[in-house]
Amino acid sequence: MAKNSWVPSVTLRVGAEGVDVAALLLGTDGRVRGDADMVFDGQPAHPSGAVRHEPESLVLALNEVEAAVERIVIAGSADGGALTAVAPDGTAVASYTVAGTPDVTAVAFAEFFRESGGWKFAGIGQGYGSGLAGLVTAYGVEVAEEEPAVAGPVPLTGVTKMPGQARPAEGAPAPAEPVVTPVAAGPFPPADRPYELVGGWEFGPVFEPYTVEGLGNDVITVDERAGAGPVLVELAHEDGGYVGLFTLDRRNRDEIDYLFNTTVPDYRGSTVTPVPKGRPLRMRFDGKNRWVLRVKPVAAARRLEGTLSGYGPEALLYVGGGADLRIDFEGRPGDGGGYVGIESYGVGGRTGGGLPESDLLLNTTGALRQTVPVPRGPQLLLLRADGAWTVTVREIG
Repeated sequence: MAKNSWVPSVTLRVGAEGVDVAALLLGTDGRVRGDADMVFDGQPAHPSGAVRHEPESLVLALNEVEAAVERIVIAGSADGGALTAVAPDGTAVASYTVAGTPDVTAVAFAEFFRESGGWKFAGIGQGYGSGLAGLVTAYGVEVAEEEPAVAGPVPLTGVTKMPGQARPAEGAPAPAEPVVTPVAAGPFPPADRPYELVGGWEFGPVFEPYTVEGLGNDVITVDERAGAGPVLVELAHEDGGYVGLFTLDRRNRDEIDYLFNTTVPDYRGSTVTPVPKGRPLRMRFDGKNRWVLRVKPVAAARRLEGTLSGYGPEALLYVGGGADLRIDFEGRPGDGGGYVGIESYGVGGRTGGGLPESDLLLNTTGALRQTVPVPRGPQLLLLRADGAWTVTVREIG
């Protein structure tokens, strides 16, 4: 099959017999944006949901890959082999064979890359004697020096790229270290997930992120680094069961408005909440499995431009002009139902305080494809969804 060929923009299964493959999602600079852009057996799903790792294969939903991703490199811990990409109907749409050599322990087999609005496949065939650790370093993944090069996948704890990390203001005291509840290692989002600030966004303070992990029900107290907010709250919960996160009032009771309240499995979500004046932000978590919670600047939320995909609720920042927003909602896993809604908050000229009155752009249930108007930015959009979604924004001039 041709070394450089078009492939359909559908969900492909990619694998090489006897090889545990990994995927590296690269930007225009040919490098990963952070550790989440490496998908392998220790980190089996990209946050966008477009790339997943399964035993001896990868699942690539090419039509759902974020616009910022230009290339997807397929690599593996092996000295060679035949890589094949198969369409949903079982047809092999691309393949590339790499001949092994004794001094190679990892190989970049091939890549998928964007061209003229679609995707092409090309063989790479680059071997690395330093193992997968040396291979991923070539694409921008920073591996801790104390971690030796290994033949198997690089341990998640050794993938530590953190671009755009905000720093405390000059002369400010160093933030206190968050209390972290140790949990067992496994395929779960890393605590030091990187982020970049959306340029020109003024709503909310900038501060070092606060991260805490736990197992089961708990109460979280965020230290004073965030000031008076508002702040971005991210939550990931492993496996199924009920998930709830509630802010606590001055009397240490649940606030009326919850931050998260769902039974969606493998939950991932983000939202925005103010930090109370004169007291720390306290939250009660209700769930039975492992979880990670992060508090970040609102400016660290994803910017809404082009096409984005996600799973669960998410806070998005829009800084363009008036636009049309198309949303494709797959529905709740298992039954296709579930809620989806979008609230838009005009925050132009605001740097702090509470959220202004919102415009309700969407409020419905069940799988859908719909287009709604979005006012001129800067806008904070709170998208609430009980499952996977894709949004595409187009400015109207």
